Amino acid sequence: MQDVRLIESGFDPALELERFTAGLPAAGGIVSFLGQVREGGGVEALELKHYGPLTLPGMQALGGTIHARWPLDGLLLLHRVGVMAPRDPIVLVAAAARHRRDAFAAADFAMDHLKSESWFWKREKTARGWRWIEPRAQDRDDLARW
Repeated sequence: MQDVRLIESGFDPALELERFTAGLPAAGGIVSFLGQVREGGGVEALELKHYGPLTLPGMQALGGTIHARWPLDGLLLLHRVGVMAPRDPIVLVAAAARHRRDAFAAADFAMDHLKSESWFWKREKTARGWRWIEPRAQDRDDLARW
C-alpha cells in the first residue's frame, strides 16, 4: 500500500496516521516523521512552491524506489505546499513493515530524499520580508549516506 499526496491546505497528522495504520494489521513496526514550521526566530510564515508536472510524479517514483529497497506493508508520503504558519505541519512520512528496522530505514531514506532531492522551493517571511531558503550542507551529507 502506498499513499502519496500533495496537500494544498492543512492536514491533521494524527488522523492521517490513524487511517494509515488501520489498514496494516500485519505490520510489526510503524515509524513516522512529522515536519512542521518552526516557531521562533522571527519567522512569520513559510511558503513552499513546486513545479506541478514533476512534484507528484517524483514523489510517487520515490515511493516506488523505497518499496523496491525495503519490504514494506505500507508507505505514506504527505507534503504540504503553499503558505503555512508556525507550527503548521509540512510533511508526514510513515513506513510500516513487519520489522522495525525496515520501517526506520525507509522513513529515514524518504525524508533525506524529500529534503535534498525534492521538487520544492522554500522561502520564509520575517519582519524584513521574504527570503529563499537553500539546502544545507548537512542535507546533502544525509543524502550521501544512501
